[in-house]
Amino acid sequence: MLDARVWFLWAVTTLVTASSTRSPLYIVVLLLITTVVGAAREAEGSRRAPLSPLRFATIAVPLSALFNGLTVHFGDTVLFHLPDWLPLLGGAVTLEALAFGALNGLTLTVIFSAFSVFNQATPVRDLIKLTPRAFHEGGVVLSIALTFIPQTTRSLQRIREAQAVRGHRIRGIRDWLPIVVPLLVSGLERAMGLAEAMVARGYGAVSGEEQPLRTQGLLVAGLLTLVAGWLAYLFRAAWRVPAMGAIALGAAIIGVTMWQTGRAVRHTVYRAREWTVGDTLVVLGCVVTLAVTLTHRDAFYYSPYPRLTLPPFHPLIGLALLGLLMPAMLPPAKKEAKRERSREENT
Repeated sequence: MLDARVWFLWAVTTLVTASSTRSPLYIVVLLLITTVVGAAREAEGSRRAPLSPLRFATIAVPLSALFNGLTVHFGDTVLFHLPDWLPLLGGAVTLEALAFGALNGLTLTVIFSAFSVFNQATPVRDLIKLTPRAFHEGGVVLSIALTFIPQTTRSLQRIREAQAVRGHRIRGIRDWLPIVVPLLVSGLERAMGLAEAMVARGYGAVSGEEQPLRTQGLLVAGLLTLVAGWLAYLFRAAWRVPAMGAIALGAAIIGVTMWQTGRAVRHTVYRAREWTVGDTLVVLGCVVTLAVTLTHRDAFYYSPYPRLTLPPFHPLIGLALLGLLMPAMLPPAKKEAKRERSREENT
């Protein structure tokens, strides 16, 4: 099993790459990569996503194409005209506008597929570990909330099955009362049991400490610098370089302040996870893809306007995108677990 930080880097790299192009060829390559990686994770026993990327595409692509085609009246290939008196919709509906909207829907599908794989492959406890130590209390709350969702779903299913055995049928709103009440009672019982367990383990026994004025001042200064640089970048074209410097400075101030605040939080790990060769290989694949994406922006550019044409495809760019396929090329986690057990027995 890969580290949660590695999966997060993989998802962010896919997001950046998909957002950098509108070429359907590169987008299809990315979609195939995320599909293969997701199938490999499901083969290892990861939980399945509630909404598959294919179903998401059947919704996102037509809606995006329809919205863009009806609202953007630009392009040489005119299909038909809508009455000019229609607000926002009046004007020519072009093939180029429909194609650009469909490409946007495909891009959203790739992003959805990437983060769906990230959600499948990363356990909830590892997701919580990604929370900065400065937000440890918020991480605990989020962990409890995410844990209660599947428990509540299973309780609802058991209660409905028990009521169905008793002959209960849902015909209206009032028929939900014998289901909602036991579900609410079971949820309160779990909450009380968890609260008692946390108190028994000493959670909350330490009095809360307020953040020093210096930390609050640094956070405010970093946020103001970040916002000022962002506004200057948007509305002052001549100040682009200083604005980017201000954005970087503000983000650095906030990051360093949060890191120093997190160092004051005591953190213990029951069983530390070791960094594996598979983690390194996936990181290298993401670095190669990200480097090519950021250094060859012109090769990724494609626009169907003003007339729809065939998009270019560079084989080297397509080969660099295969770096995101590295998680599917690693051996299954079950085999790795058996190898670790055999190594422990041998040692």
